[in-house]
Amino acid sequence: MEQPFAIETRGLSKHFGDVRANDELSLIIPKGTVHGIVGENGAGKSTLLKMLFGFYRPDGGEVLVDGVSVQFQNPMDAMGKGIGMVHQHFMLVEPFTILENIILGAEGSSDLKAAKAKARAELRELEEKFGFDLPFDEPVERLSVGVRQRAEILKALYRGAETLILDEPTAVLTPQETEQLFGLVRQLKAQGKTVLFVTHKLNEIMAITDDVTVMRAGKVVAVRKTNETSAGELAELMVGAKVARAKSREETGEHKVRLSLDSVSANGDRGHAALKSVSLEVRDGEVLGIAGVAGNGQTELLEVITGLRSVSEGTLRYDGNVIANAAMMTDPITLRRMGMAHVAEDRLKTGVVDSMSARENAILGYQREADFSARGLLKLKDIAARAAAYFESQDVRPRNPNLPIASFSGGNQQKLVIAREIARDPQLMIIGQPTRGVDIGAVTKIHDQITELRNKGKAILVVSADLDELLAISDRIAVMCEGEVVGTLKVEDADEQTLGLMMAGEKRKVG
Repeated sequence: MEQPFAIETRGLSKHFGDVRANDELSLIIPKGTVHGIVGENGAGKSTLLKMLFGFYRPDGGEVLVDGVSVQFQNPMDAMGKGIGMVHQHFMLVEPFTILENIILGAEGSSDLKAAKAKARAELRELEEKFGFDLPFDEPVERLSVGVRQRAEILKALYRGAETLILDEPTAVLTPQETEQLFGLVRQLKAQGKTVLFVTHKLNEIMAITDDVTVMRAGKVVAVRKTNETSAGELAELMVGAKVARAKSREETGEHKVRLSLDSVSANGDRGHAALKSVSLEVRDGEVLGIAGVAGNGQTELLEVITGLRSVSEGTLRYDGNVIANAAMMTDPITLRRMGMAHVAEDRLKTGVVDSMSARENAILGYQREADFSARGLLKLKDIAARAAAYFESQDVRPRNPNLPIASFSGGNQQKLVIAREIARDPQLMIIGQPTRGVDIGAVTKIHDQITELRNKGKAILVVSADLDELLAISDRIAVMCEGEVVGTLKVEDADEQTLGLMMAGEKRKVG
């Protein structure tokens, strides 16, 4: 008798108004395999995952687990059927220990001490079986991103997961942590578990999966055995056309220092030292990349530069003029008018206002400029025309600027933010995570836009968790660890292994 699939969907559909996020989507995931899912932003991947894990209920079609049709009302129902999910943004309570996080909501007893002892014994068995080695009694807030992720995976296994959904699992990992994750995924497979691996990184799909499903416009457009396809073919299937090659970097002449940081320190939100005596130069006609595991000061660095966080020590200069020190800071509006543009690292926090329409977000931060207002009144026709132009030039989908920005995928939100900031022809561009959550076709376009600005002699600072991205677009790469710059390398002297070691704290000569 043929073994049923771990997960199967038949004609699965989900609509949001006129938008068909999943359109009669049929998918099969064989048991004991690592199955990849790829697709552009807006292809329907997130909606599919949310239906498989009980966040959304389908409008049509059905989901089968082990050959049996199921209807999930919530994630607890999905977990009850053996489906676990590790989200891109971890669902851990930071002050709690790993053990406390794993049993939270599944204590099984009012006697917390007994519940912990029972869980600890069961977790030790799972650790031995799958090759974990976790500090159960350490608070999560003290742990690296890679350890937190393994804790999330172990939590899912502890709750009975037979199929594990990993959503963009390597987005914030070092290369070494990524290899550790791949080793764990292979061990899960060897023990008979099924893994659904969702990522934009096609090299990872090629490295870790057995099969891959390609989605486009809410439909499955192709299913391939991984060993019978290539990253190039998958990219073309995702976008429906050949993906253009990235533009080359050109010699840009004299590299004037546009922005300098001299021994800059700053405190984090909890009063700790988030930046420790950071010195950097961002020069015209160059891209300075900033690498580092999330949480090592990159966010605070961006906030200090863009006038969102005060400096405790040191000095920042723009065009030779002091813009921040321990006694003063320049506000974001003034910095914009001086020629600085900012693509926020966390677009939902500081890049867009999710209660506003996409049209309104298309001018956010520039609404007081003459382009868009006169005598205190907004020029609504000009704003609508500008938003429509951004949608067209960046291929933002769906093509309706009047929809709430929250109804767009993260990647399409990012396209709009990039268009808004580049349109001002800034002299200095500060960019946080330029292509996080963005599909491969849009990645190339965004990289081209950054390169075009560089080739025009603009100064650009890019913070990214994607080392491939930094190696592709940077002239120099500075690496941060625990709030310090541990070294700066010319891109020709850098590789993933070297950068990964520096991200873990190995210091190199600053160049």
